[in-house]
Amino acid sequence: MKVMIVVTHLLGTGHLARALTLASGFKAAGHTVTVASGGMPASQLDQGHVPILQLPPVRSDGVNFTDLLDDAGAPVSDALRASRIKHLLDHIASEPPDILITELFPFGRRILRNEFEALLQAAHSMPDRPLISASIRDILAPPSKPAKATLADALIEQYYDAVLVHSDCDVSPLELSWPVSDTLAGKLHYTGFVAPPAPQRHPNATGTDEVIVSAGGGDVGAHIFAAAIQAASFDQNCRWRILVGGSDAKPRIKDLAIGAPSNVIIEAARPDFRQMLHHATASISMCGYNTALDILQTGCPAVFIPFDAGNEVEQGLRADALGKLPGIQVLRSAEMTPDRLLAVLSDVTTEPRRTPRQDGFDGAVRTVEITARLRENMV
Repeated sequence: MKVMIVVTHLLGTGHLARALTLASGFKAAGHTVTVASGGMPASQLDQGHVPILQLPPVRSDGVNFTDLLDDAGAPVSDALRASRIKHLLDHIASEPPDILITELFPFGRRILRNEFEALLQAAHSMPDRPLISASIRDILAPPSKPAKATLADALIEQYYDAVLVHSDCDVSPLELSWPVSDTLAGKLHYTGFVAPPAPQRHPNATGTDEVIVSAGGGDVGAHIFAAAIQAASFDQNCRWRILVGGSDAKPRIKDLAIGAPSNVIIEAARPDFRQMLHHATASISMCGYNTALDILQTGCPAVFIPFDAGNEVEQGLRADALGKLPGIQVLRSAEMTPDRLLAVLSDVTTEPRRTPRQDGFDGAVRTVEITARLRENMV
């Protein structure tokens, strides 16, 4: 079967990473898959030899998701929006998919509603229309107004055959963060968590005895990096490694290096990050979906500082759930100081190291099975 996954990441790269993991699952099962990516290119991610249809990229202005910027930092023009729609429609016309998956929409990315609806309308007009599914993570940003949930319900009812929820219903049901109507409930399919295969230990043991500080693939995390560098200056017996993501990583690395102590390594986010966690003393990070699963799969002691700018609550809900496990502590941004960070770090590193979890991460395989079965039932 032919599969098309459409995703636009606006701040971090978690949405794209999860879409690529799903795509790799389809590819491993023998299907032909393309990921249409509308966010900024993210070279640090493992594409798994999955073809990417790169749309003219857009990004958010920090945590302001109502005004989009192009790759030059200028407001997105009508011409660029039209070009994105043309790319999508040209692809679906030349390579009609059997399965079409929209990542996050219609539960988010409403600012891109025109291009998603143009694609959905084109899909419905095909003689042999594809199975259409929405793909969402474990916890969504709760709707700030009832109208947002109402709109999502209407779009699901009009266009979608299924909603794939990438979590365990017993661990984090969608109701934790989103109102589930009767209409929506009838289309939900829980896949389990979507993670790539558990990372092997690093062949060079890179990361051994280090505190690894990361903030995802976006242009955020400055407050975490600043506190970590100060904390490292009081912890000269340990090596700290700061991994900086985002399109402007180089100048940010240069700025962070000014006055940093000698026991701190500052470099760009790297593709072997997951392998390094096996060897690290601890991880300090935000609590995005993919990072949380990395911590569970490696057993690395962790301090989570959930992203909470712009009234974001998703990562806080996830961090609170994981903070009940041994070797994991949650530190809110408002409470973070270098001294407090060191104290919490000491707590997680003195507890017995957790055994890496192996079960419950086959969401990509389950997604392939669920969508293939639903597609067969349509024919």
